[in-house]
Amino acid sequence: MAEHVAVSITVNGRVHEAEVEPRLLLVHFLREHLGLTGTHVGCDTSQCGACTVHIDGASVKSCTVFAAQADGSQVTTVEGVASKGQLHPVQEGFWEEHGLQCGYCTPGMIMSGIALLNENPNPTEREIREGIAGNLCRCTGYEHIVNAIQYAAKAGGGAR
Repeated sequence: MAEHVAVSITVNGRVHEAEVEPRLLLVHFLREHLGLTGTHVGCDTSQCGACTVHIDGASVKSCTVFAAQADGSQVTTVEGVASKGQLHPVQEGFWEEHGLQCGYCTPGMIMSGIALLNENPNPTEREIREGIAGNLCRCTGYEHIVNAIQYAAKAGGGAR
């Protein structure tokens, strides 16, 4: 097996080329190689969802993917969802509806909320709760997070 592999990953619209160890996880590539620390490492077991990003439009826990597997992919992190200085409607919903306390789960929740609204722009409360079921919050009880995603749905927070 090669000591390092070449990767070319487009992150938040910008191409990044690097030589990485084959076992380097995408979450560590984003945080340590690119300095995108909005993608959090929460549990190291793929249970919490704090590391959720979008790969080619799909919501993925970046601690479950090697950087080499993302070669040639389009990756979006929480740093890349605002557009032209405007918060994404889900980000705005978290602000307006107080969808966070400690904030550790927030980037992953936002990314999961965006993915949900891209697939279902008008989800019910139950569908929202199911849509974020892969993300754990230890602080909020989820009520304000659900409210934030409902806010974004009303604001047209689906695919843009």
